[in-house]
Amino acid sequence: MPAENMTESTESDTSDKKDKKKEEVPPPPTKGVYIFPNGDKYDGEYQHGSDGSLERNGYGVHTTTEGAVYEGEWKGDKMNGRGKLAHPSGALYEGEFVNNQFHGQGKYTWKNNSFYEGQFKENKMEGTGQFTDTEGQMWTGTFRYKAAPGLRFELKMN
Repeated sequence: MPAENMTESTESDTSDKKDKKKEEVPPPPTKGVYIFPNGDKYDGEYQHGSDGSLERNGYGVHTTTEGAVYEGEWKGDKMNGRGKLAHPSGALYEGEFVNNQFHGQGKYTWKNNSFYEGQFKENKMEGTGQFTDTEGQMWTGTFRYKAAPGLRFELKMN
């Protein structure tokens, strides 16, 4: 009989562990529209923080009162993952974000339609990439923020 009690105790312990794991899973995100006190608008997935605040998590669109629009992935109330940020000036960034910054592979297009496509690090063109000017001429190589020593010009012969 003591062996049976031991088995029952083990089953009960296992059941308790499963219940604890179930409790640790965060609730699924809610989808909706939220207007911030400053007038910014968020339309997408979010969760409520432990203090009751809204935390953007999942996919959503945030539009500022100045006209900037971010559409993409959110995690921890920050732009994290793939997304697109359109500036009121007409400039556009499409690519990877980490903690609200351009970070990883992306493409930045200026208002005049020239663009850089390549690596970004903390909002800076940093690493291998390609710049294409308004005439369609391309320079490739390694970019270091504002400097780009040793770029190669790609001549197109028509």
